Amino acid sequence: MSETINTLDAAIAAPPAGAPPQLDEQDYLWTLNFGPQHPATHTTLRLVLKLDGERVVDAIPDIGYLHSGFEKLGEHLDYNQYVTITDRMNYISPMANNVAWHGAVEKLLGLELTPRAKYLRVIVSELARISDHLLCNGAVGLDLGAFTFFLYAFNQREAIYDIFETVCGARFTNSYTRVGGLMHDATPLFVEKVRAFLRAFPKTLDDMDRLLNRNRIFMDRVKGVGILTKEEANGRSCTGPIARASGVTRDLRKDEPYLAYRDFDFNVCCATAGDCLARYLVRMAEMRESLKIVTQAIENLPSGPVNVGIDQRTALPQKRQVYSTIEGLISHFELVMSNRGFEVPHEETYAAIESPNGELGFYIVGDGNDTAYRARCRPPSYIHFAVFPHLIRGHTLSDVVAVLGSLNIIAAELDR
Repeated sequence: MSETINTLDAAIAAPPAGAPPQLDEQDYLWTLNFGPQHPATHTTLRLVLKLDGERVVDAIPDIGYLHSGFEKLGEHLDYNQYVTITDRMNYISPMANNVAWHGAVEKLLGLELTPRAKYLRVIVSELARISDHLLCNGAVGLDLGAFTFFLYAFNQREAIYDIFETVCGARFTNSYTRVGGLMHDATPLFVEKVRAFLRAFPKTLDDMDRLLNRNRIFMDRVKGVGILTKEEANGRSCTGPIARASGVTRDLRKDEPYLAYRDFDFNVCCATAGDCLARYLVRMAEMRESLKIVTQAIENLPSGPVNVGIDQRTALPQKRQVYSTIEGLISHFELVMSNRGFEVPHEETYAAIESPNGELGFYIVGDGNDTAYRARCRPPSYIHFAVFPHLIRGHTLSDVVAVLGSLNIIAAELDR
């Protein structure tokens, strides 16, 4: 009797003939490749999205589409040659990368820069910050339909490119810094162009604020989207505008001052909402603070050399010294033509700056040679891209563009 009952129960539980197969929850999810060719990924970024209809269930970042080996190249190029590689990490603000790399090298060597070199590095770093924020916010506006806003941002980036071309001869891959100083001193034309930019840019910032800050479509796309709390920002090692938009007040220019930042009066821009709108507003506010720093630096620019003295045998001597003094000739020969280079202690160091996207640090191990025994980088985009899946889960597919744009991921920083 019991066998008959069990047979009847099995027959009742079995699906009728011709019925569709039973599916679990995972079988209803779609897998969508977002990038690396999608226009809204900007560069070679790839996201593998798991979708339940329009809702994002999960997102898997997939990196490694550049294959440049930036860190390994640091162990094969000398400390001055490697600056050309740093240009290609965050290619949106390469000047900041130059400053970060040579700041770490100079910390390893125990070098103290001249006051003029410090001020000039601050000026180009803050101009690079403005350039980076213009592209980030401009691209967010473009991705969300605000094409005019994008044009306003890119027009001012051209002015910054002109300034960089004046000081170092290159618009994009600058390679401006050197161990112990700079490639070239600033000219009166450079100072004139910086002052012209300082006069013109505030009006553009005001226009950009009016274009988007009361735009209902833009606000609906970014407000309350991709929220990152203060605790999560700290726990996930976020830095820069992303962390400050969540209430983290850390800024290396204030907390661990480097170069000449102690000499300048500026504020650390923070918000508490932690959403895409907060990250946008923090970057807009930071550009105004960068203008204040550049204004103070250019108006109080010290006189004197931009490189340390030739007696330290680290910075290249001026041509006049090479042609007219035996010390200059010997220094030039040892640094350029011989294999001696400059002496590096058998030590290790880590130094970081407040780059436009956050803490950009370099770890260097010296072994006495003019190339690093080990060179490692702590790029902010590498950290922040790992936060994206946490921010996007539960949002819709259209929010992917807003969240990704607010993080400002630079693909070249993802390469190891």
